[in-house]
Amino acid sequence: MAGDVIRVGLVDDDSLVRAGLAMILGADARLEIVGQADDGSGAVPLVQKHRPDVLLMDVRMPTMDGLRATKAVVELPNPPKIIMLTTFDMDEYVFQALEAGASGFLLKDTPPQDLIRAVHVVAGGDAMLSPGVTRRMLSHFSHANPGTRAPQHPGLDQLTDREREVLGAVGAGLSNAQIGTRLFMSEATVKAHVSKIFAKLDCTNRVQIAIIAHEAGLSDIDEAPA
Repeated sequence: MAGDVIRVGLVDDDSLVRAGLAMILGADARLEIVGQADDGSGAVPLVQKHRPDVLLMDVRMPTMDGLRATKAVVELPNPPKIIMLTTFDMDEYVFQALEAGASGFLLKDTPPQDLIRAVHVVAGGDAMLSPGVTRRMLSHFSHANPGTRAPQHPGLDQLTDREREVLGAVGAGLSNAQIGTRLFMSEATVKAHVSKIFAKLDCTNRVQIAIIAHEAGLSDIDEAPA
């Protein structure tokens, strides 16, 4: 991010939605709308040209949906954080996009201040998922593959004991600040541990980490504050 300004890109086929998002986010001096696209096929060119820090992506678009666009964007060098936009709570496409690399999701009727906060949260490296939502997301993946258990991620053997503790807390949907409080560490130390976990597990966001922690039985999601 350049200075304290967070660069934001918008991808939505509804011009009124894009205009509304631009107006809401533009009210915060720390946010700058740097580019817009009216279909998922325009997401990669937008990112390559404008280098946003955060991309707000509609889930359902006519030519290329948000899922395919998310997969394409996260394969770029230094991709932006992606927040999925949906009209429906827990849309099937949202689950798939989160697994593909999106950092969270928002309903399109999210209050303006919550929308602004979400962009700041994701830009800062946290996921836009509360523990309650994380429970439902992980339950979705479990029910989608009943009776099966994914093999342990090979990168888990590379983690230190402290990193495994942090991994479990991330899997519970906790923010860096909450993890620091729980494990008696500074927020900066937590961020350093999370960065190492990203590298060792070859993940791009906290949602993917939460899935790995859940599959490995390391997530204490049921004990996390709602």
